[in-house]
Amino acid sequence: MAVDPRHLRPGELCSALNSTPLGEVIGERQLRRHRTRAGFRIAADGDTGRIDLLRYIAWLVATRHAPRPEAEDGGYQAYRDRKAREARALSLSGRDIGEMPGVADPARKARARGDLRFFCETYLPQTFYLEWSADHLKVIDKIQRAVLEGGLFAMAMPRGSGKTSLCEIGCLWAMLYGHRGFVALIGSDEEHAAGMLDSIKAELEHSDLLAADFPEVCHPIRALDGITQRSAGQLSQGRQTHIGWTAKEIVLPTVAGSPASGAIIRVTGITGRIRGMKFKRADGQSVRPSLVLIDDPQTDESARSPSQTAARERVLAGAILGLAGPGQKIAGLMTLTVVRPDDLADRILDQEKHPQWQGERTKLVYAFPTNEPLWSRYAELRAEGLRGGRGIAAATAFYKRNRKAMDLGAVIAWPQRFNHDEASAVQHGMNLRLQDETAFYAEYQNEPLPEVAADADMLTADQIAGNLGGHRRGEAPIGCSHLTMFVDVQGKALFWLVAAWGEDFTGHILDYGTEPDQTAAYFTLRDLRKTLAMAAPRAGVEGAIYAGLGRLCDRTLGREWRRGDGAALRIDRCMIDANWGSSSDVVYQFCQQSPHAPVLLPSHGRYVGASGIPFSDYKRKRGERVGLHWRVPLVTGKRAVRHVVFDTNYWKSFVHARLAVPMGDPGSLALFGHKPEVHRLLAEHLTAEYRVRTEGRGRTVDEWRVRQPGLDNHWLDCLVGAAVAASMQGAVLFGTEVKRRPRKLIRLSELQRARRETW
Repeated sequence: MAVDPRHLRPGELCSALNSTPLGEVIGERQLRRHRTRAGFRIAADGDTGRIDLLRYIAWLVATRHAPRPEAEDGGYQAYRDRKAREARALSLSGRDIGEMPGVADPARKARARGDLRFFCETYLPQTFYLEWSADHLKVIDKIQRAVLEGGLFAMAMPRGSGKTSLCEIGCLWAMLYGHRGFVALIGSDEEHAAGMLDSIKAELEHSDLLAADFPEVCHPIRALDGITQRSAGQLSQGRQTHIGWTAKEIVLPTVAGSPASGAIIRVTGITGRIRGMKFKRADGQSVRPSLVLIDDPQTDESARSPSQTAARERVLAGAILGLAGPGQKIAGLMTLTVVRPDDLADRILDQEKHPQWQGERTKLVYAFPTNEPLWSRYAELRAEGLRGGRGIAAATAFYKRNRKAMDLGAVIAWPQRFNHDEASAVQHGMNLRLQDETAFYAEYQNEPLPEVAADADMLTADQIAGNLGGHRRGEAPIGCSHLTMFVDVQGKALFWLVAAWGEDFTGHILDYGTEPDQTAAYFTLRDLRKTLAMAAPRAGVEGAIYAGLGRLCDRTLGREWRRGDGAALRIDRCMIDANWGSSSDVVYQFCQQSPHAPVLLPSHGRYVGASGIPFSDYKRKRGERVGLHWRVPLVTGKRAVRHVVFDTNYWKSFVHARLAVPMGDPGSLALFGHKPEVHRLLAEHLTAEYRVRTEGRGRTVDEWRVRQPGLDNHWLDCLVGAAVAASMQGAVLFGTEVKRRPRKLIRLSELQRARRETW
């Protein structure tokens, strides 16, 4: 018997449609007749047809078949009431998402209830597409135990290992199965935490696998169609779902029989409002967080501040761990990156200081390869390829030829992790180490190199600007025997500096500037008004650099410099930086073709950290020149010009030590003139970097770092290069003599005998 829709309210009509065949609701004839009426396209059957038909019948009831007592007297008020009923009926029909689809694979869903690894592999294959490492399996097991049994777990894994993704999916798993009903996501700040929430939202909205087995959660979310305002009035079979979907909070829909009903995720920053976090569900129950995910709770700034570290440590111990309320055992997950020794991450992972967190510290490389000579050669090939714009193809080919020998002693945590242009995880780990050693040990090994700030004895810009020798600009004081110059190549301009040196390394800065010359008293590389491109408008970048080098060298190398006693001097050695961008080939070409070629030498500064191989440990090859932390290798490859390589960390410390020597003492370094304000810009370049005393491989070295990104330090590089050039020309500071190995004397008779044996 057909149901007469005229006697049903809209809510009752929804229920009737969900339990009665479509044809019985208004009759088959009426169904065929009104299939496309009122702008509704009604499908013949199926869920889509049922929902569309519901909307049509609601309109039909409100407009044609409903009683119209107001029609007797007519009037505008009756018209308004009728239209209001139509709007309410349409709104009600549009808000109701109907019956929940069935579960696609109940057995699969049931198996994942107590197995987080299976859940990750089954429902998120695009996120976890590589094989697990032993460290991954250990971490997954600890996350699962923390969620199911309570307790705290902190982990530090190499960058890119997926530690944050694992914890996010662990929280999602906990909510979908009802293991935990209130999850708090806490980041170093609120924006960081909101990023984690967006990741979880994306899985719930777009994962077809989750939608297939968790329709009670995903179907209402997908029905929002990305319009969060729909969540307030969403219905399912006439009942509110109470779903919440905002930038800082998710409330999963309340659906009969769903263990995830009313589960909530909320975000906040570690320094934000944490205490008193609670939520009242639709059934009136007040809940507090039962699972907390804390992702990288420190910033680079807070890691270097003992006071901020202590403050965040107190927040972790007090406010966060007390979120669950009295009598409740909270589950806590924390992902960490150790930035420096004794920072917040380092302290939390220390089981002596915080045993409750069960800290787990994993590494990318557990043991490094032992064949250092082959890896040193690999590092040279890699650097040459990157400087020449050819990538690491040559270095990878060298590694493949010698892989067995180069892998000896290496123990890698995740053998499947390496890039498409690499041959193994061992090579990947060594590439990361060569790229930035300090960052590698902090972010991939979770064992940052020890550092001791040495700012206490660093010179200020005012002290350097006041370090005046009184000699005129461009004039070398009496006693100077070597003139050296260095050119720092940048895309917009060339920075240069000329210095005079005595045999005991007493130095005097004679002149410095830029090419093209800048008229402003204060300028930075970013705001130069005169550039190389403007001086050579028809040339490209390389052509402009080449032309600028020609003009600069003609002006400085092609002239005589006067000494205080009237003697004429010329620059003995001019080194040109060949490290900037694509300028390496241009610099080599200019040094070969310039009329000043005898005094020109391309140079490459090398950052040698505490764990790197010092220049003094390199074995000298026949034909090479080796000096105080510099060497001139043999000519190889297509470039027929020799070059010099030097340790930038050592020579920056050397130069700053010279600036600190009192005037008049051997080894001091002075500026020209009598006015400190003239050298203010130079002094800012010379103090743009600071040193950090670092220990590694049984030695302590100064590692120099820019105080802030973008700060100009070009004249510091020039002064360092000029000092290296002076060392090459024979200047020696007392106590820094390079000891050469005595050569074995060979008798002429031995040479003749060896020659006869060869023949």
